Amino acid sequence: MVVKKKRAKKALAAGRPPTVQRPKSISRKATKALINAHHLLEKKKVQAVARGDKVAETAIDVEIAALGGIEKYQQASLQGQRTDRGGDSSRVLMEWLEPVSGLISSSDSRLRLLEVGALSTTNECSRSGLFDMARIDLNSQSEGILQQDFMKRPLPNDDSERFDIISLSLVLNFVPDAVGRGAMLFRTLDFLKQAVMHRSTKLQDFFPSLFLVLPAPCVTNSRYMDEKHMESIMNALGYVKTRSKITQKLVYYLWRKKSTTSTNSVAFRKTELRSGSSRNNFSIVLSGSSG
Repeated sequence: MVVKKKRAKKALAAGRPPTVQRPKSISRKATKALINAHHLLEKKKVQAVARGDKVAETAIDVEIAALGGIEKYQQASLQGQRTDRGGDSSRVLMEWLEPVSGLISSSDSRLRLLEVGALSTTNECSRSGLFDMARIDLNSQSEGILQQDFMKRPLPNDDSERFDIISLSLVLNFVPDAVGRGAMLFRTLDFLKQAVMHRSTKLQDFFPSLFLVLPAPCVTNSRYMDEKHMESIMNALGYVKTRSKITQKLVYYLWRKKSTTSTNSVAFRKTELRSGSSRNNFSIVLSGSSG
């Protein structure tokens, strides 16, 4: 007599359809290393271009590609916006605007926000519903984000094409040279609305404004930059600091644009403020008007 073998009972999970696999997460250490390496290579590339060294420029492009290119850099940046990594920086902006959110909602005309270097259409400022959003990035990875270089964006013709607030969150530090950073700050003035009298004096304290976020060491551990020098540069451009926050990793600022200020003679050179081998070289150079 043939004895039938008993089949082992399968677990219920075996009959379930496969679940969606989560994309592999990049560790904090790997994220930081990738972003730093990318920044360094971009800086070296700018220097090679300035020297006219095509061989070095090509070699650096190969290194950037080996790291995964801009796509991998943006993946690392998006990883840092996850809630378990501290969330996106616009949360701080929305916390600052919370006391006037009702006034913003009831404003006669909807306020406009330009997000430079946008990575997502679902961050806090986008979900707030308080603004008409315009998002741009050098290498858009999402619908709703226009692929555009802020430095090449057509200048607005009038206030209807300008913005009440511009966000430069972890963007200025990505510009590879000090003169370019200064030029970017100059250019924000062209895209912000003129300072006007709002019905509420509370709104006048916040708009028009620039939301600026930098890695903390750019201000706290640079040879050429500190809190006082940053404020002097921004004041010279016609900005006044209304809010600020410094954490171990990031510095957040809200700079309000004052009434039109002549910036034709504004100049700040690269001057050593602090010595020490452990300092970084972050700096901002201003030379004349934005042109």
